[in-house]
Amino acid sequence: MIKSLRLAASVVALTAAATAVHAQAPQKPHVFTAKDMASLDRLSDPRVSPDGRHVLYSVRTLDYPANKAAMSLWVADLKTKMAPRRLKISDGGASSGRWSADGKAIYFSSSRAGGTEQVFRTDVMGETATQVTKAPFDVQAFRVAPDGKTIVVGQAVFPDCADLSCTEARLAAKGATKATGVVYDKLFVRHWDTWADGTQNHLFAWTLGPDGVATGQAIDLMKGFDGDTPTKPYGGDDDFTISPDGKTLTFSAKVAGKDEAWTTNYDVWSVALDGSDKPRNLTEANKAWDAAPVYSTDGKFAAYRAMKRPGFEADRFGIIVRDLANGQARELAPTWDRSADSIAWSRDGKTIYATALDVGQGKLFAIDVKTGKVTALTGEGHVGAFDVGPTGIVYASDSLKSPSELYMTLPKGGPVKVASVSSEALKDVAWGEPEQFNFKGWNDETVHGFVLKPANYDASKKYPVAFLIHGGPQGSFSNSWSYRWNPQVYANAGYAVVMVDFHGSTGYGQAFTDAISQHWGDRPLEDLQKGWAAALSKYSFLDADRACALGASYGGYMVNWIAGNWNAPWKCLVNHDGVFDTRAMGYATEELWFTEWENGGTPWQPNTTYETFNPANHVDKWVKPQLVVQGQLDYRIPVEQGLATFSALQRKGVPSKLLYFPNENHWVLKAQNSVQWHKEVLDWLDQWTGNKRPGQ
Repeated sequence: MIKSLRLAASVVALTAAATAVHAQAPQKPHVFTAKDMASLDRLSDPRVSPDGRHVLYSVRTLDYPANKAAMSLWVADLKTKMAPRRLKISDGGASSGRWSADGKAIYFSSSRAGGTEQVFRTDVMGETATQVTKAPFDVQAFRVAPDGKTIVVGQAVFPDCADLSCTEARLAAKGATKATGVVYDKLFVRHWDTWADGTQNHLFAWTLGPDGVATGQAIDLMKGFDGDTPTKPYGGDDDFTISPDGKTLTFSAKVAGKDEAWTTNYDVWSVALDGSDKPRNLTEANKAWDAAPVYSTDGKFAAYRAMKRPGFEADRFGIIVRDLANGQARELAPTWDRSADSIAWSRDGKTIYATALDVGQGKLFAIDVKTGKVTALTGEGHVGAFDVGPTGIVYASDSLKSPSELYMTLPKGGPVKVASVSSEALKDVAWGEPEQFNFKGWNDETVHGFVLKPANYDASKKYPVAFLIHGGPQGSFSNSWSYRWNPQVYANAGYAVVMVDFHGSTGYGQAFTDAISQHWGDRPLEDLQKGWAAALSKYSFLDADRACALGASYGGYMVNWIAGNWNAPWKCLVNHDGVFDTRAMGYATEELWFTEWENGGTPWQPNTTYETFNPANHVDKWVKPQLVVQGQLDYRIPVEQGLATFSALQRKGVPSKLLYFPNENHWVLKAQNSVQWHKEVLDWLDQWTGNKRPGQ
């Protein structure tokens, strides 16, 4: 589970003397805290206007006392140096801003009318808004056809219902009964953080009148389809697209059936936008994951991302180009050993742009459609989102020293910054300086990692260490910004930070990623051990006698594994939503394809690794103090795993605490919960390392 073009320069604010007689000592730079991080405005979702003059983007602003966030839309002029402006329609809440094809209108999502999320319309000035849809349920995502005649929206409905009113009536009837029992006859019973209620996400088409407002009855373009688009749990408008001629909808979905919980067979489907036919499977031959279709500007080709191995969620996403005239498909740049995260066509159809992790950096690449030649357009940092305009690409970029900011490529010279929403709030922060290092890990192969110096680093001192272990396990901390596991919070609390991209991490080639499957406890552990030794050898400021290991998800699993197999270096441990009993996890988690691939089969089959690398089998060697964090709504690694970890620690008499969140899932997302999380974690580290935080 993973961001920028450049590292932002630290700015140290000094307070000068007020008189010539007496000079006051300069203030120390601001200490960046978890509350500072949670309170930052967040920039996302850039969209370039059709004429290339403007970029529309979203900004999330937090009301910390209320523990709520609001979304607004902003516009930056790409041809002048005028400051970006906030659209007035944002006063009612606005997100997912999308340009009309002629650039004269902006469509957006808002819950300003009646409490449900609907689509609204405004002009470029953004002063007033007109409601476009009046659907009975939340609009999950939407797209407007290029000809402006149709809008397609995602709605949660009962798939056997003929229309939206049927779903509305059935939900009302369910709400009126006093019986609360629910009967299931197939998985998913629950997924991520939600129990199944019988509805599925379907795409509906409305006709747009001359005023751009939806009219008539909505057409279910997936009528009777047993599956979800937008995909669950966090799908969006990248799951579907409309052809340039406005006649066809193409979408990504998986047929649920009885095997939804253990198959990754998502396909790309096509259906007439007027609902005159049924969805047609364009990728039936591929039993692995097909996703995120996009049309070329002339409508002659469609591109999508595809995996090759059924059941493996972390397989490499290759880029497939399909000729819509003859149906022939080919992989673009098949020898490019990186997994594409998102893709888009150039305006002339000669290039496909893609983002992908690459040796600890999240880069934007240009791929020649004819030759397959791949060119990196960005270097250090992480590109989180981008949009292609007629004169350049606008992209959101972040790094270990900067939240997301907006940049634009230029035909000549380097990129220019377009917008920032956090530079003022962070101008006095002294960042922990990151450095990437490498060493020989498992199988004598090169493994990379990052070390962050503490903020206000003093070369004469040794510092306690936070040894962070990423989740996934097919993931990477990388040179990116995070609002959950941000190493700068530790660096500003007086810790040096070490992060190792062990075998299984993404961005180093698919073979490197594959190496962890059925090897959770040996190969990555060897990398972590060798990485820790390499860091200690290279960086003399690391205090090996005051170090704690921390991780979440797979990282939490590894903390439990370390507790019984490599606990000597650590003064304490922190395990967030980590696996305790691998075999029990194989029965209780929701996405069974994950545990079955990673362990080589189901829990009842022979020759699997459920017991080979099961932390529960090594509890007898647990002696190091451990903080356990668990969310009640975590159905990926269910709450019993955290409770079992804490029970084992308590029963053995190992110093331990349990931090329990009744309203969080696999992640801690609510701002005040996040601040509490960081306080408890840092207090735990301080207790066992003897660290005294700046300002305390």
